[in-house]
Amino acid sequence: MIKIEKLKFLGLSLLLFSAANAQDVEQAKKAIDAEKYQKAKTILNSLITSNASEGRNYFLLGDVYLKQNEEDSAAIFFNKGKGVKKNAEYNLIGLAHIDLNNGNTSSAQAKFKAVEDELRRKEVEQLVYMGRAYIHADNPDYTKGIALLNRVLEKDSKNAQAFLSLGDAYVASENYNDAYKAYRNAYSLDNSILRAKLQVGVITKNTRAAFPEAVQAFEKILTMDANYGPAYRELAETYALWANTNPSKYKEYIKKALGYYEKYMQLTDYSLNSRLRRADFLVLARDYKELELEAKKMQELDKVNPKILRYLSYAAYENGNYAESLKAMEEFISKVEPTRLIARDYLYLGLSKLASTVSTDEEGNSIISDQVVFDAAIEDIRKAADMDIEITNEFNAIGKKLFKQRLYGPASVVFEIATGNPENRNAFYDNFYLAYSVYYDHINKSAEDRKLNTERLMVADGALTKVIELSPEAQDAFLFKARINQYMQSEETYVEMSKAYDEYIKIVAAKGVDKMSGQEKKNIIEAYSNAGAYYAVIEKEKAVEYFTKALELNPEDEYAKSELERLK
Repeated sequence: MIKIEKLKFLGLSLLLFSAANAQDVEQAKKAIDAEKYQKAKTILNSLITSNASEGRNYFLLGDVYLKQNEEDSAAIFFNKGKGVKKNAEYNLIGLAHIDLNNGNTSSAQAKFKAVEDELRRKEVEQLVYMGRAYIHADNPDYTKGIALLNRVLEKDSKNAQAFLSLGDAYVASENYNDAYKAYRNAYSLDNSILRAKLQVGVITKNTRAAFPEAVQAFEKILTMDANYGPAYRELAETYALWANTNPSKYKEYIKKALGYYEKYMQLTDYSLNSRLRRADFLVLARDYKELELEAKKMQELDKVNPKILRYLSYAAYENGNYAESLKAMEEFISKVEPTRLIARDYLYLGLSKLASTVSTDEEGNSIISDQVVFDAAIEDIRKAADMDIEITNEFNAIGKKLFKQRLYGPASVVFEIATGNPENRNAFYDNFYLAYSVYYDHINKSAEDRKLNTERLMVADGALTKVIELSPEAQDAFLFKARINQYMQSEETYVEMSKAYDEYIKIVAAKGVDKMSGQEKKNIIEAYSNAGAYYAVIEKEKAVEYFTKALELNPEDEYAKSELERLK
């Protein structure tokens, strides 16, 4: 028989254990929020060992694995947790999240319903996690997630975590005004939720126009908690983005970015998952030498993880090892599910194929050694743009490289894909180079092939119209617009040719002869002569004016002389 005194002592022990368990769970949650995933795993594994009947611990551990895209490991813990005595229902939420990732919506909804059917009237935490599952799934449903979180707030209007997740849903839905409000509400209800303040800064950062304000927001968080790792990561990513939009400050900002990311790593961990995330950052920072070193370190930690091949491919290409890049990317693609591939994977697949099929002949001309592979490379690059139109902002450098190799036709395709992005940050140059590439591709064709090339010339003409919209004083845009319209050889295009030459003449002639470059003098003589030939048919007086001006610049111009004599 157990004496009363022992029962009292046992009761006190259970209370202390329960309190300790709750405290450890909160520590695990704080570690998760601070992205200290290894620490969180250690705490949660310890809790599972000491209290195997508490289902929420299994769920939280599985959720950490989901955050790190380790779905198989997550499923192991969810399946273990769904069979324990206490709070087992949380694990159904985790399994439903996996269903959503895999597009099995009906199975996910059945699990959510089973959880809801067992909830007591005031229980809401499970609903918050269900809402998050909808929001953060690989196949998200923001509408359902928002609806669930609003139901939480109907039951508990001061639930800070619900507001935090609502903010995430609104950001993903590009509803930034409501996202701001939700994050502000989350922080005002619980000022320990630094994640809410962090996300407000993230919204600011992602406008790509308010980098100083974003930096200020993250630095303010660090005055509240100097060890809050995610703020250092966001500072790193902000400076990397800022560097890529401000060439004059590139080195300074990239140095800051790399320093902040190292601080983030020090405050979190150097596990494989953390290194994988750092690899993503190194891509953003364009530090490919360090990326190659990091990828090789990761291979030492895990020789079978296919994700490492992705970074080996990126780094190898940028460091000039094209065959190695192609091999790594093809192996990566063969080992992962197609749904795990991103636009950048196809971009580097295409780039490495391009590099492997272009060589130089004895005269220094670029030649394509394998047209089939080359065409496949262009399609890979096109697929990258289809997957993520934002990546086309990087196509300018790709197209220019092809242009310098005198691969004008392929260059024009790359620039055309880039101009399809309505938010293209290189719109002026991409449109100009699109036209430029089509023009040089055209003049290098045979006479027969030129006759079949009108459609591409029209594309070039449209691109130059866009250039002129963006910069009405872009004189070379008028010059090439005139040349391209002349090649199209129709009554309508000759009219457009004359108008374009007129504009070129107006802009260049305004400089005065003394300030014209040698090339400008040559081009304006071309404009006077070709436009003069057109006006000789419809407006003799203007034709005489143009041929006279051509002779002023080059008194030996026999064509202008003969035309003037004929017109007189």
